[in-house]
Amino acid sequence: MKMKSFLKLMFVALSLTLVACKTQKTIEKEGTKTPTATQTTNEVKTLAKIVNTAQTTQFITSKIKFNLQMGDKSVSLGGKLYMKRDDVIRLQLTALGLFEAGRVEFTKDYVLVVDRMNKQYIKVDYNQVDFLHKSGLNFNALQALFWNELFLPGKTAPVTAADIQQFTFGLTPTGDIDVKVSNGGIHYEWTANENSGQIGRFLASYADAHTGQIRVDWTYSAFKPLALKQFPTQNVINVFTPKKNISVDLQVNSVNNDSDWETRTSVSKSYKQVSIDEIAKKLSAL
Repeated sequence: MKMKSFLKLMFVALSLTLVACKTQKTIEKEGTKTPTATQTTNEVKTLAKIVNTAQTTQFITSKIKFNLQMGDKSVSLGGKLYMKRDDVIRLQLTALGLFEAGRVEFTKDYVLVVDRMNKQYIKVDYNQVDFLHKSGLNFNALQALFWNELFLPGKTAPVTAADIQQFTFGLTPTGDIDVKVSNGGIHYEWTANENSGQIGRFLASYADAHTGQIRVDWTYSAFKPLALKQFPTQNVINVFTPKKNISVDLQVNSVNNDSDWETRTSVSKSYKQVSIDEIAKKLSAL
């Protein structure tokens, strides 16, 4: 497959989650679980253990290897990861180690996906599309996923001990910690190490008669020191939808906390802005 076709696949695949979630916006319900009972001392300690694994640094930057699989099509790229706490998450993807092929940027206000090779982009306002707000997957939730942390649907602040009653706790068959929360028809679940509290897996699922079942499975491994905490250098993200499945292998190398970089991407006026509906048409043709 030609490089240009590879990059078009990447652009379409990275937009798939936006397309899938958009169809849910009229049927999801807002809000989080209402506290119903006083949590036990053990559960308070468990939540504190997990929360204490959160990074304290404001910046995380790294080289990355990005492998994407959608059906029988795949693409492998290098690049860099740039993150600033409570501000931006950016993946810059390079082809053949020579030039930037694409960019994905999450800010508090919008999601930007740029296809450099085909000179097109998607820029989606959270409030305009409404799906992230309705599902609880706001910027804070996306940040928590990339930073290997807990989140509460719809909440803009980090999880603290005061949020204890929003979660339910249990143990997996292997003895690890199981943490769950629901938001309308969407269910979130984390698995954390019993001893360290480090999150090793995140699951999200949604199903109804209109969209079918949509699932996200994100696993974290190969933890390495960053400042005084541990950070996962291997991320495997699987997105399952009734029509398409996507698998992303994101390897993080040479992690540091560099702060000398621009936090916003400017898109050239020569690039074409495309819509979610246009991406949906391309998906149906794959």
